[in-house]
Amino acid sequence: MAILMDGKALSARQMAALKERVDALKSKGKSVGLAVILVGDDPASQVYVRNKGKACEELGILSRTLRLPAETTQEALEEEIDRLNRDEEIDGILVQLPLPRHLNEAQALAKIAPEKDVDGFHIQNAGKLFTGQPGVVACTPKGILYMLKACGVPLEGKEAVVIGRSNIVGKPIAMLLLNENCTVTLCHSRTKDLSAHTRRADILVAAVGKPRFVTGGMVKPGAAVVDVGINRVDGKVVGDVDFASVEPVAGYISPVPGGVGKMTICMLMENTVEAAERKAI
Repeated sequence: MAILMDGKALSARQMAALKERVDALKSKGKSVGLAVILVGDDPASQVYVRNKGKACEELGILSRTLRLPAETTQEALEEEIDRLNRDEEIDGILVQLPLPRHLNEAQALAKIAPEKDVDGFHIQNAGKLFTGQPGVVACTPKGILYMLKACGVPLEGKEAVVIGRSNIVGKPIAMLLLNENCTVTLCHSRTKDLSAHTRRADILVAAVGKPRFVTGGMVKPGAAVVDVGINRVDGKVVGDVDFASVEPVAGYISPVPGGVGKMTICMLMENTVEAAERKAI
């Protein structure tokens, strides 16, 4: 029976600690502020933004959501980002992805001041992670590493396999695990004989975007399996891992929902608080 890596419980504990840090800043007359830019009306994005707003309210963080129409131009979007860069009340800026197709995501993200980039997507912060320098780390990978450490999963010298090579999850979690002295294999849609790689993994991170893709036969007995997937199947939210077949094989497993998603929001809050603390020094 696998140990459940409970993101709900872990995030609740961490949020309590963050509340203390926000209160400490407020006692010195310093506020904490997060601005989210939402372009268009993508339903999933609306849910994410609402959850971020709730987390800010819980911690006493100033939360601003800028809702822009789907037809917003690149120039208008970048003007809003520039305005927030100059806003002293705002410590963190987040552009909710995905953007409408006519907008250039990379160009928009590059406009965010690196010190206010609480998503960790700015090329400067991504480069710092790649070169082992301190910087803002993307929220989902940061949450995965926090979860693994908090649950006592051994990392040093272990074989880690990541399925998925996105800039948001796959590549940064591979770098974080490498920095923890794991031996890391990064797999993707063109990987030959994927199961041969996954069955060697002491730590398996599934970020492939396919419901119940990872099955029990693909998992090494006793492995820590982290499910990053959020897929809707018949009105239910399911992960990239087939929980029913993997849970009896794994040593540790994260559920969906209630796993990595909770940690992602929590780490966004932590990145925002850290940005405010750096400014207050």
